Amino acid sequence: MDRIPPWAGRPGRPVYSSSYPRQSEDELFAALDLGTNNCRLMVAAQTSGGFRVVDSYSRMVKLGEGLHHTGRLGEPAMERTLDALRTCADRVGRRQVKDIRAVATEACRRAENGFAFLERVRSETGFDINIISGREEACLAVESCANLIHNPRFGSPRNRALLFDIGGGSTEIAWVRVDPFRQAQDLIGYLSLPVGVITLSEQFGPASSHDPDCYKKMVAFTKASLQHFESVHRIGPEIRRRQTRFIGTSGTVTTLASLVLNLPRYARAAVDGSQLPSVSARRAVRMLQEMGPQGVEKHPCIGPDRAAFVLPGCAIFEAIHDTWPIEDIIVADRGLRDGMVLRMIQKAGSSQRRFQRSPMLGPIPFQQSIQATGS
Repeated sequence: MDRIPPWAGRPGRPVYSSSYPRQSEDELFAALDLGTNNCRLMVAAQTSGGFRVVDSYSRMVKLGEGLHHTGRLGEPAMERTLDALRTCADRVGRRQVKDIRAVATEACRRAENGFAFLERVRSETGFDINIISGREEACLAVESCANLIHNPRFGSPRNRALLFDIGGGSTEIAWVRVDPFRQAQDLIGYLSLPVGVITLSEQFGPASSHDPDCYKKMVAFTKASLQHFESVHRIGPEIRRRQTRFIGTSGTVTTLASLVLNLPRYARAAVDGSQLPSVSARRAVRMLQEMGPQGVEKHPCIGPDRAAFVLPGCAIFEAIHDTWPIEDIIVADRGLRDGMVLRMIQKAGSSQRRFQRSPMLGPIPFQQSIQATGS
């Protein structure tokens, strides 16, 4: 029988580890995002204003490599992913986490053997990973960016926000109603477009993005896929009334921001929460095209592993911006992990408040109170 780590439990359950010494008195939450291109882990501690990151790990695994042509996850891609997940399991196992959530997105949603692979993951690493819908993915991205949506630093309040997340296998678009007075936001509509940097690269050929004509075809193909969403939600008129904030959470937009900021190497602190003028973003795309494949590989903010997917991501970005031409893009280096951690913190707080007892009766131990909810 395969060994299941002592911290492993089904998502939504508190998990406890007796095999490793506690590193801190802080309450820790772990979030794992298994995407089409990357495997990402975050361990965070709750703070009065949200959370702080205690440990973070990201590795490009290209789980969706070949999926566009075969409809299945390939063995080399699964082995790469399992290797990264073993590293994540080791990192989580060093700490005592209060709760953990692990999700998979488009590659596992689409692959014929997606569920079978996640069963293999569970038996070999202990991670019980849930495949989430495109809607859930969009909601988590919106929640992770809530403080950017309402941030007065970006000008007067707006009553709409348009958020996009360009992934490896899909692109999520979220159209959001904003209440600036209550500091709240609601999802009006979402689009999970089965077009991502890996799928677009495989569909048009890995070297095609540096061919100007083929690049234009990538943009046109993606743009055509956005028209129905625009016709349903009529986002254009809201943009013309200057009532919409535009937020990008993908590696594509953070790369463009790092080029515009002329960073010697990528720095999340400089990029996250920055404002990227659309003219500058377009100029950065042209700069990447002029660099050629070797120049893109050598750029310190990109590197050889990501180079093949940068321009396909730019093609998706330009299609989105052609459809919804907002002047400035708010750049967010955050995503599903942030949204999951915020939800776990909120859930833990709700559970503690719900099961708080009278001082005469004494407190209920936290583990017992969670079990009482049936969660």
